[in-house]
Amino acid sequence: MLRLLASYSMVKCGTVQAGKGERVYRAEPICRFFLKDNIQDIGSLASQVIVNFDSVFLSTWGQLKDVVLEGGDAFGRAHGGMKLFDHMGTDERFSKLFNQTGFTIAVVKKALEVYQGFKDVNVLVDVGGGVGNTLGVVTSKYPNIKGINFDLTCALAQAPSYPGVEHVPGDMFVDVPKGDAMILKRILHDWTDEDCVKILKNCWKSLPENGKVVVIELVTPDDAENGDINANIAFDMDMLMFTQCSGGKERSRAEFEALAAASGFTHCKFVCPAYHCWIIEFCKENV
Repeated sequence: MLRLLASYSMVKCGTVQAGKGERVYRAEPICRFFLKDNIQDIGSLASQVIVNFDSVFLSTWGQLKDVVLEGGDAFGRAHGGMKLFDHMGTDERFSKLFNQTGFTIAVVKKALEVYQGFKDVNVLVDVGGGVGNTLGVVTSKYPNIKGINFDLTCALAQAPSYPGVEHVPGDMFVDVPKGDAMILKRILHDWTDEDCVKILKNCWKSLPENGKVVVIELVTPDDAENGDINANIAFDMDMLMFTQCSGGKERSRAEFEALAAASGFTHCKFVCPAYHCWIIEFCKENV
């Protein structure tokens, strides 16, 4: 196993000169991204790897052939017809594991370096915000912002407290708390186009006339080109959505523009990248 990790530059192999020339291994700098202690500082990939290799998700890959040939839902086939987020409501162990994934913290911190769109916001709603770590990072930079972390009760049960952040339980398919702006971070890729429009219309209703939704998502390129690391990541995640979520997918620019228009937003602006993700604004007014 160590030799395999060395071949991927995760660890470096050396030889002890004295004695029998035993191999020794040391961690390479990239390993800091797999430390659980780094979740709040730079994000951690460790929990993401663990959840993706959990039996709940691994079992869905066994359904891939039948889904391709016959259609249907890989997760539902593997779990008695139940969808992912319904399953999480009945499986406390897996729900806790899922909500501990912290690798997107690095994306949020990068977003705050390159994106200035939160500086004039007073009330910011994170729709589907999980345990609230995104708002925790945002309000640490902008303490004037009142953060509303909005998610299902089962997700908020594991949420710690953050300065300036209120945890509000609810269902984004029913309604969304009012705010000057909203965040949808890695939420839309979990759902079908029809479901995304329902979520976005509820966001639209709860925003003022000059309000906006800040979408943070991968954007798939129009063409799959060899050697494009962002395309590698986007299409890899698209396969995960295909097996893990009922109708979820990664989307292209044109698909995001179509979602914005179908939900009543007048403008869809691709502001800037934050690592492999894009920051996209859905605006009620064409600003």
